Amino acid sequence: MVGYRKLKWRLFGVLSAVWLFGLASVPAFAQSILSGGVIEAVQIEGTQRIETETVQSYLKINPGDSFDPVRLDEALKGIFATGLFADVALERRGNALVVRVVENPIINRIAFEGNRRIEDETLETEIELRPRVVFTRTKVQNDVQRMVELYRRSGRFGATIEPKIIKLEQNRVDLVFEINEGPSTGIHSINFIGNKAFSDGRLREEITTTETAFWRFLISTDSYDPDRLSFDRELLRRFYLSEGYADFRVLSAIAELTPDREGFIITFTLEEGERYKFGTIDIISSLRNLDPESLRGELKTEEGDWYNASTIEDSIDNLTERLSNLGYAFVDIRPRTDRDRDTLIVDLVYDIQEGPKVFVEQIDIQGNVRTLDSVIRREFRLVEGDAFNSSKLRRSRQRIQNLGFFETVEVNNEQGSTADKTIIRVDVEEQSTGDLTFGAGFSSTGGVLGNVGLRERNLLGRGQDLRLNFTLSTETSQLNLSFTEPYFLDRNLSAGFDAFRITTEQDESSFDEERIGGSLRAGFDLTENLRQVWRYTLQREKITDVDNDASLLIKDDEGKRLISSISQQTTYDTRDSRFDPREGEVVSLSTEFAGVGGDVRFIKNTLGGGYYLPITENITGSIRAEVGNVTGIGQDTRVGDRFFISPDSLRGFKFGGAGPRDAKTNDALGGKNFYTGTVELSFPLGLPEEFQIRGRVFSDVGAAWDVDDVPSGVTVEDSKSPRVSAGAGVSWISPIGPVLIDLGFPIVKEDFDETEVLRFSFGTRF
Repeated sequence: MVGYRKLKWRLFGVLSAVWLFGLASVPAFAQSILSGGVIEAVQIEGTQRIETETVQSYLKINPGDSFDPVRLDEALKGIFATGLFADVALERRGNALVVRVVENPIINRIAFEGNRRIEDETLETEIELRPRVVFTRTKVQNDVQRMVELYRRSGRFGATIEPKIIKLEQNRVDLVFEINEGPSTGIHSINFIGNKAFSDGRLREEITTTETAFWRFLISTDSYDPDRLSFDRELLRRFYLSEGYADFRVLSAIAELTPDREGFIITFTLEEGERYKFGTIDIISSLRNLDPESLRGELKTEEGDWYNASTIEDSIDNLTERLSNLGYAFVDIRPRTDRDRDTLIVDLVYDIQEGPKVFVEQIDIQGNVRTLDSVIRREFRLVEGDAFNSSKLRRSRQRIQNLGFFETVEVNNEQGSTADKTIIRVDVEEQSTGDLTFGAGFSSTGGVLGNVGLRERNLLGRGQDLRLNFTLSTETSQLNLSFTEPYFLDRNLSAGFDAFRITTEQDESSFDEERIGGSLRAGFDLTENLRQVWRYTLQREKITDVDNDASLLIKDDEGKRLISSISQQTTYDTRDSRFDPREGEVVSLSTEFAGVGGDVRFIKNTLGGGYYLPITENITGSIRAEVGNVTGIGQDTRVGDRFFISPDSLRGFKFGGAGPRDAKTNDALGGKNFYTGTVELSFPLGLPEEFQIRGRVFSDVGAAWDVDDVPSGVTVEDSKSPRVSAGAGVSWISPIGPVLIDLGFPIVKEDFDETEVLRFSFGTRF
């Protein structure tokens, strides 16, 4: 019995060894199939669209080669790496190598379903797959991830995307991305830890991220964006450094999802440190023939002021520009600070050294799909080969931004091919420049008005401006056609023409006026900030529908006249923005001479200007003034040629309300001379900045006076004494259009003046 058991266990051991040996020898047996001998033929099977020669080229194995397992393994991997095949297998039939492939399908169409917040066109630019491209699962998953990231950047962290395949004949597929956008993941709250000098509310005003609120439905800053959060850290740092906190640090900025995953809680942890003041401020220089003290007027920093990193940067900019104008093209200005933590004083030295000689090697422009490169390049104050100048670079960026063709403009420089060369890179994001507008509104002076406009500010990407506009109101109808070529014949010369028809019911003067004509104009820059425009105008003026009881001065002007005039306008402009100036000055002198043919002869001069001063970061003070005179040449001036002060310039008074009047008919006659002046303070009203509501207080002064020979029997009430008004107003750039309200109260006026306390207007474009 015992011998039988031993025999049984010995037999079991032998069988187990044989079984294990068999398993171990399977790979070797499989390799032996594809090893040994010479390949006499290569056969490709399973191809549909792809030529067998193409597969052969990827295989890199030819008849006559040996059956080498290593080379065959590399060949297999190489074919897979092409992405053209879903499956590849190698097989040996005698001395023939058989390659069996299963081709990946071709994408017939790509569709998006369920997306409402992001358009198909935007999603298409985000993915890499395209129709008639080979389908692979790896590429699909990569595209899904890109679109998910796009939704997260737009504040939708709950978005899910599922790709679906619809198989078609001829090994084609339709690819459908089924999108569940999910709810918008807003900002539930923004908190600050460690702030003592400023409240949470004050710090929230300094960052771009905002808390979700019902009135912010038109903006996206109330959604979580990691890049925006990083930018907010920098904004907080700049704010504290501008307020004297030289040791300030942002220790952390954390965004956490709420338990219901519907919003984020953002927490900034701050270390404010102590507040410092400027101590001694010196300028030293190693430049020859330069007196450092002569540059002190360029400094924005003053001893005893609170430490402000922004004013240091502004001072460096001013010094750089001044030195550039003095002929020092290569300077390096470094602010050296000595911080005394016991006295909380920062001593500052501006160290001016000769900088490395750096030249502009290349200017690269990116992002302009429609706008020609030349349109951007001609706004540059630098060209390839020039000495690099940072102030000219900033000026170039401002000029490109002022074109109005781009939503964002980024201009940076980086190291060139050698140490003495730099490459300027311009990244722009184009915005719509074509407008088809329909407007409606109401003005307290013009009544109900409607507007239809067609404009292209960047015609064919060449920077040309074409405009057609029709305006109809209770008192005025106007049709304008204009065209401007900003760089005529590729020179710094703008040229254009205007055609117009204007009809006006002058209720204040008891007549109707019609002007039909056109003009040719040309303008050029005399200096960087000085520009001159010349214009020739030919128009027919017709005064009709004069009331029977109108002034004799108006009845004498009834009828048609041909006016042929030439005019010029010279403008000096250093404002930081033409659209919403906060700093700088503008002065304009215009002269018009009528009498180059035609029936009317006069000379008219107007001088105006404005000065804008930032009182604080958000409060702007401004002073504006204008004077004018018109003189007839060999004839009296007419009512249509004289000046009527607008209620925009003298608030509290009607159109032409502060000027000569017929004592009997009360008709406004216009003045041969006029002046206006305004002092205004513009400020925020403490409402969220995205409301774009600003208040203002103002005081206006002005008068128009003097007419030509008065017929007998006519008494003209006239005075050049100043009229003065004061008041307050509100402007709101609302979602439906601009809303303007002004309350102007006359303080000094004449008995015959016509006043108007409330002036408002609103309108929209759609």
